[in-house]
Amino acid sequence: MKLFAPLYERALAWARHPRAPSLLAGLSFIEAIVFPVAPEVMLAPMCLAQPRRGFWFATLSLAGSLAGAVIGYLLGHYAYEAVKPLLQTLGWIDRIEAQVAYLREVVAQSPWKAFWILVIAGFAPIPLKIFTWASGIVGVPWLPFLASMAVGRGKRVFLIALAIRLGGERAERALHRYIEPIGWGALVLIAAGIVYVAFRAHAA
Repeated sequence: MKLFAPLYERALAWARHPRAPSLLAGLSFIEAIVFPVAPEVMLAPMCLAQPRRGFWFATLSLAGSLAGAVIGYLLGHYAYEAVKPLLQTLGWIDRIEAQVAYLREVVAQSPWKAFWILVIAGFAPIPLKIFTWASGIVGVPWLPFLASMAVGRGKRVFLIALAIRLGGERAERALHRYIEPIGWGALVLIAAGIVYVAFRAHAA
């Protein structure tokens, strides 16, 4: 049974819709809560069709993601036990509970350590909803939570808009083909930077 391919094609069709900006914001919103297809699927072809509006589209996507992250956080905080059976059906429960345990340990040390973890999460090719729900369950403070979502997801969508503005159709094709290794490569670079900063701070 195919699930993701039809959703992927539907998101591409939305990118050509006259109300595409509103649909992009809506997709970004629900992706941060439950939807399995990332908004970049719509963002990339929209930026290609109207390069000068690419950064505006990225801003809409980020705004939708932040609004969805707030809802995901609240659902995690107040409704987690009630929706556990649904999460088990979707196959997300193990990943969410693993992140909950990890975040709970990090937050106990410092809320701003959680900030860096969530920045990486927002930029990595990992479903954002896993981290929004987990943050709500743990009770990550709002300021580091929202700041991490803005930085992590913001880098991701604005880099896509920039890449397509500079590279055009070739960049859009490469993005669809290599989104996973690009995301993980960026994740490694960010993690290396955080380790370097932490090492320098400890050495000082």
